[in-house]
Amino acid sequence: MAKVLYSATMSLDGFIAGAGGDMSWLGAFLGPNPVAEELVPQIGSIVVGRRTFGGDDPNKDTDKEGAFEGAWHGPQFVLTHKPPAGEPPPGTVFVTDLATAITAAKDAAGDKYVNILGADVARQALAAGLVDEILVFIAPVLLGDGTRLFTSPGGTNISLDRMSQSEAPLATGIWYSVIH
Repeated sequence: MAKVLYSATMSLDGFIAGAGGDMSWLGAFLGPNPVAEELVPQIGSIVVGRRTFGGDDPNKDTDKEGAFEGAWHGPQFVLTHKPPAGEPPPGTVFVTDLATAITAAKDAAGDKYVNILGADVARQALAAGLVDEILVFIAPVLLGDGTRLFTSPGGTNISLDRMSQSEAPLATGIWYSVIH
């Protein structure tokens, strides 16, 4: 059965996107990373927020454009309140509610991971108790503003158990399981 994973690279001060959704900062921290490289074939589907789906890609118009520097290809479920008119890109399904997106993504993933991309989708999935694991790569940079890895107005307490920690030349990875 598929597990749900929230993975992201964040700045040391906790941002996964810079001000205005800018992702250009990330390019300096992409590179050899065995944990990320080993993760890609373990992903069976992606659930992504609409802003992330249509947002800034630091590899736009290159052969590394797309999720995981263009290394991942497969079904993606885009969570949105307003699905666009017309035919979606191949392998893409627009979904209007989280439970449907996660269920469809799990079915598509088989025994691999459903990977969540996007802070708001991750926040919703964590609040609903749908996330099994979190993988964060910490980049040695301070952005000062942008989209936080996780935010919950009024605060919350989600307990985590560290599964592993890794070092790569450009980022430190910490992998947690979510304690339900």
